[in-house]
Amino acid sequence: MYFDGMYILIIIAFIFSLWAQFRVKGTFNKFSKFENYSGMTGQEAARRMLDANGLYDVPIEPVRGSLTDHYDPIHRVVRLSEPVYYERTISAVSVACHEVGHAIQHKVHYPMLVLRHRIFPVVNIASGIAPFLLLAGFFFQSFNLLGLGILFFSVAVAFQLITLPVEFNASNRARRIMLEQGYVSPNEEKQVGKVLNAAALTYVAAALVSVLELLRYILLFTSSNRE
Repeated sequence: MYFDGMYILIIIAFIFSLWAQFRVKGTFNKFSKFENYSGMTGQEAARRMLDANGLYDVPIEPVRGSLTDHYDPIHRVVRLSEPVYYERTISAVSVACHEVGHAIQHKVHYPMLVLRHRIFPVVNIASGIAPFLLLAGFFFQSFNLLGLGILFFSVAVAFQLITLPVEFNASNRARRIMLEQGYVSPNEEKQVGKVLNAAALTYVAAALVSVLELLRYILLFTSSNRE
């Protein structure tokens, strides 16, 4: 009965995750119809924000796709999807400045970003191995394999939880600088917030699903031990 409740929670969280993905696309498209106050493209806003923070050597590159924007900490490059790179909309400057927020975090050694970078190699391995260990543990009824699988999966979940403050901090930095330097007007702050909050929801939803999955595995493990 308890596990049935966990399944229901996981299904609800999964639906929430799908809704979050739908919302971020819908919000981005909605505010892609409105030109921003400054008239800057996403690339121009990102370049100005980088230069204002002494990051003259960080290039900006356009990439194909929609919402494929990211900051590459290894090569120290801000990569913006073509709609964000070229357009002069509220959505474009919001997303572009958010990614620059990560570049600023990198420069100032924001603790949670530093931690995320340090554990990433371990997470990369753990997330690949965990499903096989969990499957083998259940199939062979091996508590050792199951426990090891849970341990590896826990590392991946921890990475997602660490990602949350990183994303929220980058958005807060972006909003503050955008307003202070006039990339958007005070009247546009609410729209900027909607774009950034919608994007943040996808990370929250993904983390929630992972945490519930981890709890389910732990409950299965403990109940199997009792039996």
